[in-house]
Amino acid sequence: DLWGNLRWANRKAVAEYLATVDAQRALQMTLVAEVATAYYELVALDQELSIVRRTLQTRKEGVRQARLRFEGGLTSETALQQAKVELASTATLIPGLESRIALKEHQIALLAGAYPTLRIDRQTMEMHARLPELLKRRPDLRQSEQTLRAAEAAMGMASADRFPRITFSLTGGWENDDLKGLFSSPFSYVNGSLVSPLFSFGKKKAKYKAALAACDEARLNYEQKVLEAFREVNDAVVTYRNVRTAAALKRDLQQAAQKYVELAQLQYFNGVINYLDVLDAQRKYFDAQIGLSNAVRDEHLAMVDLYKALGGGWGVERE
Repeated sequence: DLWGNLRWANRKAVAEYLATVDAQRALQMTLVAEVATAYYELVALDQELSIVRRTLQTRKEGVRQARLRFEGGLTSETALQQAKVELASTATLIPGLESRIALKEHQIALLAGAYPTLRIDRQTMEMHARLPELLKRRPDLRQSEQTLRAAEAAMGMASADRFPRITFSLTGGWENDDLKGLFSSPFSYVNGSLVSPLFSFGKKKAKYKAALAACDEARLNYEQKVLEAFREVNDAVVTYRNVRTAAALKRDLQQAAQKYVELAQLQYFNGVINYLDVLDAQRKYFDAQIGLSNAVRDEHLAMVDLYKALGGGWGVERE
């Protein structure tokens, strides 16, 4: 191995193997992110269905009160019919949400390699996650780096192949029957041959140029992957910050809308406003609750995107 052909071949094989390992990690990270995304979407749908069902009970109570006031001659039939319309509109949302929940459960079961009958346990969405600081854990970057190293090793092999190759054929034997003869003259002869690449020098030179071009291509791909990684991380950070801000604002809106409903109902019972104003306050509160639920969902989905951008494996130390 005068020119390092075997050493370059070993490096190439190791780099190619490590590239496949990082490719496996990249696939695993993608699968984890897809499961997390589907799970947070499922929890958000559960929350939305819960909001709709609570609103449905409020609508039923509103219809009951509107009927009593109409039968008592306190209001016109218009308020009663408007309450029935709101009740029916809310009830129509439930079948669609239940269908979307079932389909999302089937999607998670498929990602988990299970049948659609798999039960998906739910938990509340946590808002406190520790974020890593390093990009070097991204498996796609590590894979691209190993691919570059394999290309460099292939270029080294092609370069070494241009030079003459010396091979030795060793035939073992005993010079005498004494054991010490093995150390004084362990071989009866050494047959050396020199293989010169004179007749295939042009072909080997072209092979080396091709390996050099492939190495340049791998280097450019690696540089491009690094730039894309930094862009994706910055995009994910900006998105995550904005959705957190939006979630805080939606939470304030939900609290204000809840207070608005309480005041509207109090004024309605005292005869200050009509029932249509109460229904308007209830619609605003319902929209605010749905908006807050979706904002929390978007915050967790943005956290998943940030997880992917930073390479996954939070809290897992790798060599």
